[in-house]
Amino acid sequence: MNSRPISFQYEGEGIFKPSSGFYAKLADEHFVIGEHYKLLEHRERSDNSHRHYFASIKNGFDNLHDSMLGEYPTVEHLRKKALIRTGYRDERSIVCASKAEAERVAAFIRPIDDYCVVVPLNCVVHVMTAKSQSVKAMGAAEFQKSKEAVLIFIDDLLGVEHGATARSEAA
Repeated sequence: MNSRPISFQYEGEGIFKPSSGFYAKLADEHFVIGEHYKLLEHRERSDNSHRHYFASIKNGFDNLHDSMLGEYPTVEHLRKKALIRTGYRDERSIVCASKAEAERVAAFIRPIDDYCVVVPLNCVVHVMTAKSQSVKAMGAAEFQKSKEAVLIFIDDLLGVEHGATARSEAA
């Protein structure tokens, strides 16, 4: 089956037509006349939303209190740690033989990824990394939810009303 979406234009009365000759050729290669197919809408992520998101994170970073720069030394640290703390993360756990071993394993893992959060808890080391927000890894709906969660996290971190960072006002 085709792995890329085929763009169609809705012409009314239940008729969908490929948007260009290129898409018509793809449709001919992948579909059989007379067969039934389920149509699923595919929304592209907005470039404007993407740019707004990263500009808002930069605005939040620019307004961090100096005492927070140890934990969030760059804009990317702020974004990835906000993703982790709002649940947009991958988590792995390593069971160790003792609490001391867990501390050693945690100390070994921390420098491997500057952006990960490593938490040794008794004999278990929890390693959390931010989910990718690339277009390939995260669709439009999930990106929008993660964007909102991250910006609310940053607003809370700065102690400003929700939406202040996204409005690009001085926080």
